[in-house]
This record gives sequence, structure tokens and C-alpha cells, in this order.
Amino acid sequence: MTPARLDARPFRSITNSMALTYKSRRRLSLLILLVGLPLYVAASLWIISLFDRPPFLLEIVVYVVLGVLWALPFKAVFKGVGKADPDAPPEDAN
Repeated sequence: MTPARLDARPFRSITNSMALTYKSRRRLSLLILLVGLPLYVAASLWIISLFDRPPFLLEIVVYVVLGVLWALPFKAVFKGVGKADPDAPPEDAN
């Protein structure tokens, strides 16, 4: 008996079938930036206001960490959005 081979990417077929199109990623990223980010900022400020004000340097570190953390779950959505549409037909260079 040979041991079962573990796939390095077990969800590869699921993620390929659920891939967003370029237009969908652009629309979703716009929605995240215009609606989600202000809500995240408001929630972060509200939660931080519940505690006593920390020392200045610690407060800066908290805001920097929170500023990076919001984008991590959406990395796949934002990836390649600023580039040209890969599915668009090529333009003639005249």
C-alpha cells in the first residue's frame, strides 16, 4: 500500500471554478473601496475609542497594522485591477 498523495493545493479546482472575471473584480474592488473601507475605518475608530488613549507610538502602530489588515482578505480581488483587461480583444496599433 502506498500512502495517499497530498496535493499542495487541495482547493485548486474549486478556486478555478469560482474565479471572478476582470469586470467583476473591478466592480467588487470599487464597492469595497467606496463602501467597505469607510465602514472599516468607522468600526476601527469606534472600537479604539472604547479604550483609554494609548501612548502616541503605540497608537501609530495600531493604526498602521489596522491599515494593512483590511486589505489582506481582498488581495485576490485587487490583484491586477489597475492593468488592462486581459480578456479584451487586442487593439490594432496603427
